[in-house]
Amino acid sequence: MSTQSSTRGHLVRRLFQLYAGLSLYGASSALLVEAGLGLEPWNVLHQGLAELTGLSIGVVSIVVGAGVLLLWIPLRQRPGLGTVSNVFVVGAAMDGTLALLPEAHGLAVQVPLLVAGLVLNGAATGLYIAARFGPGPRDGLMTGLHERTGRSIRLMRTAVEAAVVVTGFALGGTIGVGTVLYAVSIGPLAQLFLRVFAVPAASEGSTVVAAGTPKGVILRR
Repeated sequence: MSTQSSTRGHLVRRLFQLYAGLSLYGASSALLVEAGLGLEPWNVLHQGLAELTGLSIGVVSIVVGAGVLLLWIPLRQRPGLGTVSNVFVVGAAMDGTLALLPEAHGLAVQVPLLVAGLVLNGAATGLYIAARFGPGPRDGLMTGLHERTGRSIRLMRTAVEAAVVVTGFALGGTIGVGTVLYAVSIGPLAQLFLRVFAVPAASEGSTVVAAGTPKGVILRR
């Protein structure tokens, strides 16, 4: 196989992983919403804003993601293809999945939905981060704050997500056991699937926008 063909195949695989990962991320978030046992931090905010505005949670996710991306400008962060795609694909996939899911009644249905959502979210995170097309807008916000303030990424992430959860809950977003389980499980799950879906380096570097992932950050919609 020629070097050019090999490089093209490598790029195709990365693009497939990117959009499959983002789509599955939106689907996993929809499962957590339908389970009704607690959402990941940013979706607590999205759900609260959806209750306030009457918009769908997916549309709110897109609007918030675009707003966060604008904050990259003063923080001097560089978006990649994955960053911009993240804003639109996750929200659309979330709304699409919610439209297909029946209502969940009772713990016998809610608990399996929660577990499936958590595992799928970890797999989706590993898929799209391993594609190396740039971080999500919310991750870039945290790394940008880290670089501008000199504070640790852990501190920046904790501060941002605490504010997001409190605001979302005050607006009517759902927190619960799922929120706690997400917090403790997403790191290990994402690391596991990052290894599973790791893309070998191409023989020649790709010129597609902004490969690379911020260290110490796992996406939180």
